[in-house]
Amino acid sequence: MTAALSAHELIARHRSTLDQALEAIRTRAYWSPHPEHPKAYGENGSLDAAAGKAAFDALLGTRLDLGQPGTDDWVGGETSPYGIDLGVTYPHADLDVLLPAMKAGQRAWRDAGAEQRAVVCLEILKRISDRTHEFAHAVMHTSGQAFMMAFQAGGPHAQDRGLEAVAYAYVEQVRTPDNAEWTKPQGKRDPLAMTKQFTPVPRGIGMVIGCNTFPTWNGYPGLFASLATGNSVLVKPHPRAVLPLALTVQVAREVLAETGFDPNLVALAAERPGEGIAKTLALRPEIRIIDYTGSTEFGDWLEANARQAQVYTEKAGVNTVVVHSTSDYKGMLSNLAFSLSLYSGQMCTTPQNLLVPREGISTDQGPKSYDEVVADLAKSVDGLLGDDARANALLGAIVNPEVKARLEAAAGLGEVALASREITNPDFPGAVVRTPVIVKLDGAKPDAEAAYMSECFGPVSFAVAVDSAADAAELLRRTVREKGAMTVGAYTTDPEVEQDVREVCLEEAAQLSLNLTGGVYVNQTAAFSDFHGSGGNPAASAALCDGAFVANRFRVVEVRRDA
Repeated sequence: MTAALSAHELIARHRSTLDQALEAIRTRAYWSPHPEHPKAYGENGSLDAAAGKAAFDALLGTRLDLGQPGTDDWVGGETSPYGIDLGVTYPHADLDVLLPAMKAGQRAWRDAGAEQRAVVCLEILKRISDRTHEFAHAVMHTSGQAFMMAFQAGGPHAQDRGLEAVAYAYVEQVRTPDNAEWTKPQGKRDPLAMTKQFTPVPRGIGMVIGCNTFPTWNGYPGLFASLATGNSVLVKPHPRAVLPLALTVQVAREVLAETGFDPNLVALAAERPGEGIAKTLALRPEIRIIDYTGSTEFGDWLEANARQAQVYTEKAGVNTVVVHSTSDYKGMLSNLAFSLSLYSGQMCTTPQNLLVPREGISTDQGPKSYDEVVADLAKSVDGLLGDDARANALLGAIVNPEVKARLEAAAGLGEVALASREITNPDFPGAVVRTPVIVKLDGAKPDAEAAYMSECFGPVSFAVAVDSAADAAELLRRTVREKGAMTVGAYTTDPEVEQDVREVCLEEAAQLSLNLTGGVYVNQTAAFSDFHGSGGNPAASAALCDGAFVANRFRVVEVRRDA
């Protein structure tokens, strides 16, 4: 295969970006090579808004032929949460043909070395970035995210996470030198001398099991971590969110072919309705790495049964905010209201339980009772979402019927402080749009515990009355230890309370945000700086991204000989 892009050209094109990414993960300072604003696109080969929308529209009703081997059928069936039938069909694979083909090109990919693999990955990300507008529509119409969120979270933020994984992969692979000269003195005898060669070798085929809500943001870290460490990658998208990852596979295969590598290093595993191919694939001996985002039940099954694979899971958790006191009551309410509303609470980082002392809290506006805090938060959410156009831009659409059912059932779990209401989206009449519900619960009552100690994914939050700050800290500890948490928040002006909450989070390995009252929210994390999850509590077995996320995707093999 003749390469259209040489290693030298790729290194010249992307090495500076890789170096900046390496510096960013070292300093944890803000940095991103991917513009967040839609108007930044349209030059240097990238698609502007109109061209991106046209490219997406041209995909509807078509067959996306990836040219991969073993195709025995064409499958599809995605319906947008906004009420559009996408009509795109994808290759269905005969695994006994596809998986061997994916292994065939691994030797050349392994021998290319860490730097060349990294810059090939950066070329893939660059081409995806150039099509951000197109990808944004694909993410929007499979996840239900509003367009701007789909653009940013599904585009530049996802691309940042992919690049972050490449940077960590590079660091871990070059930690050991390629070659070493070893000499051991032996006194009067001649020294022992050896030459040693060290090669990072891949585990095999990595599988990315995609999720419905954030197909690219959650999919790119594992995809690029495995690819950059020499593994081939099979992408198994969620049946309701195939298109964004299928386009990603298409771009990756094009770049691999143009750079002289086997395009079958990256392939798609789409499935027929109800086929459940993830469970079948997870037990195949060829699958040596699994990245999964989704329910706790299936994540636990993967960890228990996919024994031949290194398994990285992001599962469910019960995210908690301790509300003890604040010096900016208005800012606190505004920040919480936005966090509860963004993407209809359909984020693994959205707060669910708000622990509020039953005797109330101290604020810059004077003491506020538990009832006042909850009522004021309800008013803040109402104010934020009072205008339907603004509400649609923040809420997006309910992603599936299960979320809608949980939202409707939540009202029967306690006293409703804020009822959910239906909103019409004039651009997409078929969209299911609902505002959040806030339910008051007494933390001391056993019948309330079943609600607040279980994840209720979607626009549902519980204002849990607790006896004291100490009680809140202990309930937080128990929640994280037993159920896990991707995020924890706390509001307090008391140094002792802050220290207690901080200590709980350190001991239970939960990421903590303190006193957020501005434009940063507990359910948002920045690539290159913030860790998404910790890998230290039941919500996730890995953090995005750190050295542990990439280092076990390869092993170092040594060849030594006498000098």
